[in-house]
Amino acid sequence: MAELSVTAFRDVAAALVSGWATTPGEVAAWCSRDQAPVPPEVIASWATEPDVRAYLLVDGDVPVGYGELWVDDEEDEVELARLLIDPARRNQGLGRELVRSLTGLARELHPTVFLRLVPGNDAALACYLGAGFVRVPAEQEQEWNAIQPRPYLWLTVRA
Repeated sequence: MAELSVTAFRDVAAALVSGWATTPGEVAAWCSRDQAPVPPEVIASWATEPDVRAYLLVDGDVPVGYGELWVDDEEDEVELARLLIDPARRNQGLGRELVRSLTGLARELHPTVFLRLVPGNDAALACYLGAGFVRVPAEQEQEWNAIQPRPYLWLTVRA
């Protein structure tokens, strides 16, 4: 491994990221879409959404991970979202590195940082717990899920 770092997302990486989730199940767990793969132009468009900051985890100059910060200045919080690691590079600690790096960037903006995931995504859950996140209280999770199209597991970073 060369040096890992997080850098702003570049549109030219959208086609590469598109190839990292190729089945409907992977895509649903990654970004709650129904069809696989996610077209590169859709991925590129995410970075242009208001309050979204998209990043790549790079090994040297090779993208190995993708993730976003969804910044909510009104609520004084940031959600980590659409986190994905190149399948050829999984199980090497890159997910934890991406989560830790994005959490650091998020905390520069707001003190409250959280993320959500689809129940049953045990690999992602283990990654997030290993990166210092904990489940939110059940009552809070129930409240947050009340307005969602499906239930999620919600986590926040330890203080």
